[in-house]
Amino acid sequence: MSVQYQITGAAASEIAASIEAGVRSGQLAPGRTLPPVRKLAADLGVAPGTVASAYRRLRERGVVETGGRAGTFVRQRSAFTPTGMLTVPAGVHDLVSGEPDTALLPDLAALKPRVEIPPGNYRDGGPCPDLLDLARDRFANDGVHGELTVTSGALDAFERGLAARLEPGDTVAVEEPTWANGRDLLLSAGYQVAPVAIDGDGPIASELAAALAAGARAFILTSRGQNPTGAAVTADRAAALRTVIAERPGVFVIEDDHWAELSQTPLHFVADAAEHWMFVRSVSKPYGPDLRTALVAADPDTKARVQGRMALGHGWVSRILQHFVIAAWTDEGVAETIAHAGRVYAERQAALRTALAERGIETWGTSGLNLWVPVADETAAVVSLRDSGYAVAPGRGFSFHGDQGIRVSTARLDPAAAPAVADAIAYASGPATTPV
Repeated sequence: MSVQYQITGAAASEIAASIEAGVRSGQLAPGRTLPPVRKLAADLGVAPGTVASAYRRLRERGVVETGGRAGTFVRQRSAFTPTGMLTVPAGVHDLVSGEPDTALLPDLAALKPRVEIPPGNYRDGGPCPDLLDLARDRFANDGVHGELTVTSGALDAFERGLAARLEPGDTVAVEEPTWANGRDLLLSAGYQVAPVAIDGDGPIASELAAALAAGARAFILTSRGQNPTGAAVTADRAAALRTVIAERPGVFVIEDDHWAELSQTPLHFVADAAEHWMFVRSVSKPYGPDLRTALVAADPDTKARVQGRMALGHGWVSRILQHFVIAAWTDEGVAETIAHAGRVYAERQAALRTALAERGIETWGTSGLNLWVPVADETAAVVSLRDSGYAVAPGRGFSFHGDQGIRVSTARLDPAAAPAVADAIAYASGPATTPV
């Protein structure tokens, strides 16, 4: 604990607010361990239960987390944590960012002459009809039907969809390990989370059934390119998940298909097994994060709630951005660029997956930008790999259970370098292991 920050308060709410203030100011930095409950209680002259209640509130809000013997510590990301751009030290290869390779993104500037920018007014704001028509055809080709709208990216869709159907404090079933940004959004918004174990074929149906039986009111899954594992939902797994969902008619299902146009594997649709559902397809991975646009299919009631709530806030996604998506979707050159990018990403991921398998390390990834490698000690593994010249992400930020692992991004990996990277991972990861 830094001597520069003193936690104060006589009630649980005051103690929690004091810690939040320290996190917000950066004086309680991400990863900083908080005092044990009894020690802080003694320092403040309050009952241990008061401090325990404060810590519980902070956990529920996604500000801190508990790591067993590691104690309670400030989360790497929360609504109160100062964030900054990730920096990879000079001379170290970036296997940590998990972002698309900018060299494989289409040149959106070249589309400007084709982008129609209508005169702006409040009356005509909202989803562009031409974009919805294009999306309807694309979704139908993948067996996805429903009412369509547009949001400012996937996380915006998740937040609006959950707010339309749930209340803060409700439980959401989420993949384990899971996309850290999505989990942090849930925790910061006041939802409880129930982990659902996954394997290479997607969420395990029996795990989902247990989470729903325990009271989870919503379920979020990733169709393809799951972050951090690279798993993709197979036809058999989709059928099993649909059966579980159909037996719980009140559950709200959100399906994330961010990897769609880059995927080398077909979509096996799950979400519409529920009465209320959303299918979200962001354009960030294939076209670039700056477009901040996602196309959403949903049941009529959910679509109306999401679009109606948006109308009361920022109104709609910029029509300029929507028309850039239209131009990109109707340009043959861009389509060829996206197809090429999908093949390159698959080659890069497969090269490392194969090299790891040759060294006795099995991973799940068959799509997306990442592989998940269980390790004996993730901190030691991250440091060892950094010393070998490779930056990777520690697994704690992706796991509810604190499972030891590392996420390796293959987005910019030269396939020729895969054997050397696999050697470094094998050395750093401890005894050879298989995802469980």
